[in-house]
Amino acid sequence: MQRKGIFRCLELLVAGPDNPGRFDMQAQVVQILGAADYPQEILRAAELLSAGKLVVLPTETVYGVAGVLNDPQAHAMLSELRHSSAARSFTVHVARPEAALQYLGEVNDFGRRAMRKLWPGPVGLIFDVPAERRRQVAKKLKVAEEDLYDGSSITLRCPGHPVFEDIAGQVDGPVVLISAGQSVHHAGDLTETILSRVEAVFDAGGTRFSKPSTLVRIKENSYEMERAGVYDERIIDRLLRTTILFICSGNTCRSPMAEAIAKKYLADRLSVLPDALEDRGVSVISAGSFAMPGAPAAPQAVEALKTMGLDLSRHRSQALSVELIQQADFIYAMTRNHARSVISLVPSSADKVSPLDPERDIEDPIGSDLPVYNQVADLLKKLIEKRLAQAVVP
Repeated sequence: MQRKGIFRCLELLVAGPDNPGRFDMQAQVVQILGAADYPQEILRAAELLSAGKLVVLPTETVYGVAGVLNDPQAHAMLSELRHSSAARSFTVHVARPEAALQYLGEVNDFGRRAMRKLWPGPVGLIFDVPAERRRQVAKKLKVAEEDLYDGSSITLRCPGHPVFEDIAGQVDGPVVLISAGQSVHHAGDLTETILSRVEAVFDAGGTRFSKPSTLVRIKENSYEMERAGVYDERIIDRLLRTTILFICSGNTCRSPMAEAIAKKYLADRLSVLPDALEDRGVSVISAGSFAMPGAPAAPQAVEALKTMGLDLSRHRSQALSVELIQQADFIYAMTRNHARSVISLVPSSADKVSPLDPERDIEDPIGSDLPVYNQVADLLKKLIEKRLAQAVVP
């Protein structure tokens, strides 16, 4: 009965008033986010891939046809489905950033930074790999070198999608994705050709972005933009900075005060003006876990920092987001609940988020008089100077 229900779901997706008989295929569509047994469906997808079958998986940008490259059956079907104009090499998609190292060998500091700051996310990274390393990897994985490497380089993706991560993380071989068609952002957009060649479609709803992934070539201490997509060069520049993020609830009291104090401390340390910090590769930002975007700082917060020679009058609140968390190198939360909010949004951020005060929560002064705000400002200054002196900041 369950299998029939899945088939019926696919009928509804691909059939229409003009195509009543279109569905005569084997592919199953699984509404993965609403599955009664999510772990079991994830395991089934991994088993299909490991058995040499093709499945359609979601990423944050498109739906793609996935297969394990070193399985002969999957390799043959993937090669047949690819556009004839495509490069000979496939794009390997890894479940976690560290999984990329098996294809690369030694990675320079800038490359590691790019992997840490841009992954998981809608960015493909292109690395140059020495000839000996390319031969070793191809031999170990039992694939042709040109299937992985385009000349001396390899393109790798680490999609920011939990379904892809959960499935690919249980597959031993190299998982590659090829295009399921131009701008396939919903499972319902899949063509008959694709549906007739894959074993299953794991439908997670519409993709988060409607643009293609960005492609960035990693150099020794810099990068080249190969293709602008979800992120343009301006955003890549910002993401690759050293970023410090302060979190509170509304982003109108504690965290904007902390942001301004930290900017002044770091500017003094680097002998520049606070407005020139970003030119030195450092960004200090703040956000609120329950913030209403665009709200000014509390008047008492503005007054409390004015006595320190700092101006909060231009601050406007912003909400905590996945992008901000991924962008940050150091995240300081005003309370333990704020730290948990960060981790709940991005579980992989656990190693870079901590309470600003390791001993106790910094209570919200909202609604208090100016003397309370002055006390909070003084406490924030002491904590920030101590924490940032310990942090590895350029």
